[in-house]
Amino acid sequence: MESTRSKLIRLLADAKESYISGQQLSEQLHISRTAIWKHMKELEKDGYVIEAKPKTGYRIKKFSGNVSSNTITWGLNTLWIGKEIIHKPTVTSTQVVAHQAARDNSPHGTVVIADEQSSGRGRMERVWHSKKGKGVWMSIILRPNIPPYMAPQLTLMTATAIAEVLDQYDGIQPNIKWPNDILIQNKKVAGILTEMQAEQDRIQYVVVGIGLNVNQDNTEIPDAIHYRATSLKMETEKEWPIIELVQKILEGLEKEYESFLKKGFGDVKSKWENYGFRIGEMISLHSGTEKKEAVFLGIAEDGALLIESSKGEAEKIYSAEIDWFVED
Repeated sequence: MESTRSKLIRLLADAKESYISGQQLSEQLHISRTAIWKHMKELEKDGYVIEAKPKTGYRIKKFSGNVSSNTITWGLNTLWIGKEIIHKPTVTSTQVVAHQAARDNSPHGTVVIADEQSSGRGRMERVWHSKKGKGVWMSIILRPNIPPYMAPQLTLMTATAIAEVLDQYDGIQPNIKWPNDILIQNKKVAGILTEMQAEQDRIQYVVVGIGLNVNQDNTEIPDAIHYRATSLKMETEKEWPIIELVQKILEGLEKEYESFLKKGFGDVKSKWENYGFRIGEMISLHSGTEKKEAVFLGIAEDGALLIESSKGEAEKIYSAEIDWFVED
């Protein structure tokens, strides 16, 4: 259900630069004019400049660039994703907060977003450096009516949504590295971590975590990962609007999710392979004590990695350590 604050933001946004009277807001929101005034003060705390004109009403003079539940809601064009937003200045990990929120029955589409993470993590518990105000650090709670074995496909679906958003901007040519990384110029700019709570045949909830490096410069990427990590700013030499990126990602993710439920994984597979990293090239795979080199063909109908076997046939790989660059 849409909150009073969200409805207020929508009404002000619809009015654009025109004034809307306190009486109109009061009648449409079913709250007192004093309550309207208090909500306006909260918006000002988020960095909005609100003009109140006697006998005329309220209007926005300046929009805020600060990340908050209010600023993300303002202009967010979605039906269900982001209707509840939990914003925290600092967290250990948005995944931790999202799991707790999901256990507390937060609805499908709830977004947890933070300015920074002190213990951000990626796949296989790898550390994700999440500096304050420099990136998109968020997790989304989904409650899909699909069998648990299909949950890994949500990672690939999310990757296509992010790649399509980044592809809209000049100077950015994203690739997706199986199963969960977004690359620019062979360097990682974003990662996806999908975690599930399920019973044998039913998903209770899925938490999709997204980490996107946005406005870090060369000095803010740790030396240990400098050779394999980048940011949008480093690639384009300009500052990026984090709120706009968050909104576009959420809008794209909602669209991809709805399509996935209606049409299945086929469309996701096609889009994923359009951005797939090193498709048609030789890679090296390690699984246990076995090591082999093979041509990467793409992904299967269930999301598994496809390679060309020694017999020239397509072979599915569900889990392996991969060396993506093979020396001749």
